[in-house]
Amino acid sequence: MSTQAKDRKKRSGGMGVRSLLVIGALLLTGLLLVVSTFGGRFGLSHQLTLELLGPLQSVSAKAVAAARTFWADYIDLLGVREENQRLKSVLESYEQDLATYREAYATYLRLQQELDFRKGTDFPPLTARVIGKDPSFWFHTIVVDRGENDGVVEGMTALNSKGVVGQVIHVSNNYSKVLLAIAPSSAIDVFVQKNRVRGILKGAGENGYKLHYVLKSADVARGDQIVTAGIGGVFASGIPVGTVTEVHRKQRGMFLDIDVEPSVDFQRLEFVQLNLSLQQSLIQGKIE
Repeated sequence: MSTQAKDRKKRSGGMGVRSLLVIGALLLTGLLLVVSTFGGRFGLSHQLTLELLGPLQSVSAKAVAAARTFWADYIDLLGVREENQRLKSVLESYEQDLATYREAYATYLRLQQELDFRKGTDFPPLTARVIGKDPSFWFHTIVVDRGENDGVVEGMTALNSKGVVGQVIHVSNNYSKVLLAIAPSSAIDVFVQKNRVRGILKGAGENGYKLHYVLKSADVARGDQIVTAGIGGVFASGIPVGTVTEVHRKQRGMFLDIDVEPSVDFQRLEFVQLNLSLQQSLIQGKIE
């Protein structure tokens, strides 16, 4: 055998040994991996994977939980908002109903008061509703829904449960105009109720009345009641007109300067009672 052939044989034998060693190492490694995997404990690679993925999974789980909580809160908020809107609508409806009931009850009380007054009058009354107002300073008037067809004539007096309202000054077929007692063009003969001191009550517009021609020696004080004197046949005697609010004693002149607050609330007039006595007296006069 030549030298070259011997060398070739030695090299091939060495490579075979190394190949066997590599294959053996690989088999041993695979066997260890199998044993470590199925032997009840995680291998090193699994432990490294868990150490790396554990924090990420924890953060992910917390994020998912937070997202679920946020979504649930959002859905609940939408439900609360819808419920809040529904309750607001219900509350507004109840408030409207309550306002309606209050107005109806207030109207009932006023009508009951007027009905009681109507039953207690000593004249034939005709109930009229106020449907318009003229706020001009000199002619404070109202328009009522009764006219000639209802037996109304000019000169009739208008009253309510609180006292004197005014006097009819114009009549059409179905409507009438009433001059209010507080109009500056209005004047009524009156008494101080407590002592029968007489004076002339003149309208002062929104300021109520002024009582004129009462001597300084007269006993008149704040709180005194003023009633009609019944002179002239327009108003019967003793009808309430107002209450004394101020008594001014000026240095000059012989009369007191007296302010009177109306007994009637002219800003809230809704109904008046027209005295039909004048119409009946006119009819009686025509018959005679």
